[in-house]
Amino acid sequence: MTELITPDLQWYDEWRAAYDEFGGVHMDGSGYFGTPPPEPSRDDYAAMVENRLAQGDPSTQMDPGMVHCSFFWITEQDSFIGWLAIRHALNDFLLEQGGHIGYSVRPSRRREGHASRALGLAVPLSRELGIDRILLTCDADNDASRRTIEANGGVFEDERVGKLRYWIG
Repeated sequence: MTELITPDLQWYDEWRAAYDEFGGVHMDGSGYFGTPPPEPSRDDYAAMVENRLAQGDPSTQMDPGMVHCSFFWITEQDSFIGWLAIRHALNDFLLEQGGHIGYSVRPSRRREGHASRALGLAVPLSRELGIDRILLTCDADNDASRRTIEANGGVFEDERVGKLRYWIG
C-alpha cells in the first residue's frame, strides 16, 4: 500500500537507490532545485532530512522568496518509491509554474499507480494545512502526470510557459 511518511534517517539506502535512478536530473518534490548534488553521503542525507523537516515547521524563518513546505517520502512497505512536497503557500513562481504539490516516482516504480495514490493522500494533508484550493502543474507533454492530476479531481485552468495548471477544490 502506498504511504506518505515524513523524511527519516532510516531510509538512506532505499532513498539513495531511488536518487541514483534519476541519474542527476531534477526530481520534483525532493526539495532539490535544478540539478541535485552528486553522490550524497549519509551525512549529506542527514543534513538534508533535517533541512526538509525544518522547512515544514511554521516557526522556521524561511529565506526571502521561499515558502514553508512539508516534504514526504512515498513508500510501499520497505520500498522507497519517491518524493512529494506540499508547499504551504504560493509565491509568484509557484503560482505560475510549480503549484502547491510536486512529486516524483522513481523510474523503476512508475506505471504502478503510486503517483495517483500519493497525490490522493496529499490532498487531505493539504487541507489540514489550510489550503482550500490546491494548484497542481505539470509539463504540457507529461501525459502521465496530467492523468494523475485529473484522476484526483484536478480541473484544468490554462497553460502557461509550457505548464498545464489544474486546481483541486
